[in-house]
Amino acid sequence: METLDEFDAVLAEDGTLAGHRVQAVDLTDRTHRLLAAEVTGAIFLGCPMEEEAAAQVRARGALVFPPVPGLPFDPYRGQLYTPDELFEGLSTPDGYAATPDSRAYAWFQRTKADGDVFASMLRAVHDDSISDALDELLAGARVVGVMGGHAMARGTDAYAGAARLGRTLARSGFTVATGGGPGAMEAANLGAYAAPHDDTMLTEALQLLAKAPSFTPSIGDWAGAAFEVRGRWPGGGGSVGIPTWFYGHEPPNAFAAHLAKYFANATREDGLLARSNAGVIFLPGAAGTVQEIFDNATPNYYESRGEPTPMVLVDRAHWTERLPTWPLLKALARDRAMESRIALVDTVEEAADALAHIGSSNSQD
Repeated sequence: METLDEFDAVLAEDGTLAGHRVQAVDLTDRTHRLLAAEVTGAIFLGCPMEEEAAAQVRARGALVFPPVPGLPFDPYRGQLYTPDELFEGLSTPDGYAATPDSRAYAWFQRTKADGDVFASMLRAVHDDSISDALDELLAGARVVGVMGGHAMARGTDAYAGAARLGRTLARSGFTVATGGGPGAMEAANLGAYAAPHDDTMLTEALQLLAKAPSFTPSIGDWAGAAFEVRGRWPGGGGSVGIPTWFYGHEPPNAFAAHLAKYFANATREDGLLARSNAGVIFLPGAAGTVQEIFDNATPNYYESRGEPTPMVLVDRAHWTERLPTWPLLKALARDRAMESRIALVDTVEEAADALAHIGSSNSQD
């Protein structure tokens, strides 16, 4: 149970909480119902409740993991983050430093190197809770991952192309998933946000965003421009961003409706690729994107997740000359099931068609 409505519904239907798990639900207004219910074997994860109620449910056989005071995040949370939640306080005099996103990163910096097992446990519990919420959100969805560098600046042709790609994928019925950060990631999430609007919206939004091309030197200006776009064109399409506090200099973007933000970068990267069940499109990037290509290629090579998923690399010159990743990927794929599921294209306009082609065919010229 992750909401009060679920809590009330279970009690109304079953009349008992025995054996149930209740996650991050504020039960301070449900003391009477809580004390009247059978709770043997129930587990309460980060549920605020009256002190007397907590003592009694423990005494009657429940396991209670109380909220942890003083944290800038809830390790037991049952839902993914939203941009509004992570950027709350952005407009205050302290700006980005006042936001939950910034404060969680500061906590991470203070605790990650001190060997405190309690802090590392809290990070692990938080990340597991995020994974659980992400699986619930994406159940039954056709997810396409879009990978690319965080340095791709607003106002460039590359950024506009990545945004058009995100829009095309969303309009084709896919759920767009990215690393949730700036650059190519933000552009793809922006495109998905623009999908329900007419085509002029994206053109105008790109012009507005160009006034703050990068998250450096000012995250506040960069994020503020994104919220200005959202305010001018509300009701955007949904997509997913999966960022990390491991890269503290890299804030999440405001166009992903759902943000699965992790402390552990390895968990985040593997989870993003594993959930991209309809394939992954790799836009030009540097070391991080190269790593993601081969992180995705490995389970495809060994078929450890079942049938290989499509992989489309965009920008022939980038992936064959500047960073010659394609020749190695092609050599790895030779005579493997994944051979028919990889493609190299020149432009983002070709990427969605290539994804559809190799996703529906087991043969490729």
